[in-house]
Amino acid sequence: MVLELANGLGVTLSLFALTLVISIPLGFFGSQISLSKNKIGKGIYNVYLVIMRGTPLILQVLFLYFGLNLLFTNIGVSFRIGRFESALLSFVLNYTAYYSEIFRGGIQSINRGQYEAASVLGLGKGLTMRKIVIPQVFKIVMPSLGNEVINLVKDTALVSIIALGDLLKMAQSAAMREASVVPFIVAMLFYLAINAIVQLVLKQIEKRMNYYRI
Repeated sequence: MVLELANGLGVTLSLFALTLVISIPLGFFGSQISLSKNKIGKGIYNVYLVIMRGTPLILQVLFLYFGLNLLFTNIGVSFRIGRFESALLSFVLNYTAYYSEIFRGGIQSINRGQYEAASVLGLGKGLTMRKIVIPQVFKIVMPSLGNEVINLVKDTALVSIIALGDLLKMAQSAAMREASVVPFIVAMLFYLAINAIVQLVLKQIEKRMNYYRI
């Protein structure tokens, strides 16, 4: 049982870490599209946001695994997307949409006077964004960003629906085999420990960013 749960924990942590590393930068980039003056790009991106935020994550996981593989079969393509890859893709697409809206709100909260002051000082748009806007944006959005990171830890359990051997799936298998509730209790403790560590890290990041006063 211990080995099973350890393997499941590895899958859960991998999915969590990769989703976080990929979706946060993509979310920030997406916020730039949302705020751009390109109507076509902005319109397409808004459709993506509506789909990702308006449909359940579990449906997206099922669609990207079963739906894509069925599509590949129907068009005669031999390629198959694996369980982990489809889960990662669905999580990245979903969380990018949420992070994008969080960053958009943070950027819009920055006073326009700061952009004007930076322009007067001769700072370019890129330098203004890196040195002035981004540090303040992260300070503003950290609470909302942190909530989504914590939700991500718990949402990883949804991948058990496609029989991916994550922590919950391994706990379920062990519980059924041994007719015991202990694997579920151990899995719960693992989730609590992960979230405790995540919250501790987030608090440390917030403390480090305290010098960015708005």
